Amino acid sequence: MARLRRLRAHELPAGTIDLAKALIGCVLVRESPQGRSAGRIVETEAYVIGDPASHAYRGKSRRNASMFLAPHRAYVYKIYGTSFCVNVTSERENEGAAVLVRALEPIEGLDLMEGRRGTARAIDLCRGPGRLCRALEIDGGLDGIDLLRSRKLWLAAASSDSRRIGTSRRIGISKAPRRRLRFFERGSPFVSGPKHLSS
Repeated sequence: MARLRRLRAHELPAGTIDLAKALIGCVLVRESPQGRSAGRIVETEAYVIGDPASHAYRGKSRRNASMFLAPHRAYVYKIYGTSFCVNVTSERENEGAAVLVRALEPIEGLDLMEGRRGTARAIDLCRGPGRLCRALEIDGGLDGIDLLRSRKLWLAAASSDSRRIGTSRRIGISKAPRRRLRFFERGSPFVSGPKHLSS
């Protein structure tokens, strides 16, 4: 396993869409008492300022407060009452925008992920936002942390720059459904969603 290097703020672009693309190939790392688990980000979605599909669209609330933090913080929320999703904040403080991490390619701590997910199928461990949070043990206790400084959950640099990035409309939303704000690594079997969206 190659040594993971923590990302620095100057290595990430400003702006939600550019960040959503730049995160493809980077590594999301979870440190827990049981050990480290990590995966390469292969799919993201951008939720930009003024986006009717964004949690921030109607303003700041108790639930979405972390979405209005400075860039590179974790915005973690629960969906369907059972699963968590993790986002990376992406604009200036109080502006309310973020990048949803939709899928990872598992690269480290697969035994931990398998135990948490109850499956040994590597392709299914982190394919989808709820699955990846369960696999990496990401929950509401990590909401708001600095992903460039935290020891619990952090972002590491991409190991190579040979990514081929595709775009499509976002998945599972009813507002602004046709905006092409989903980004993914072309050819990756770990990408989530219908195959016709990943072409």
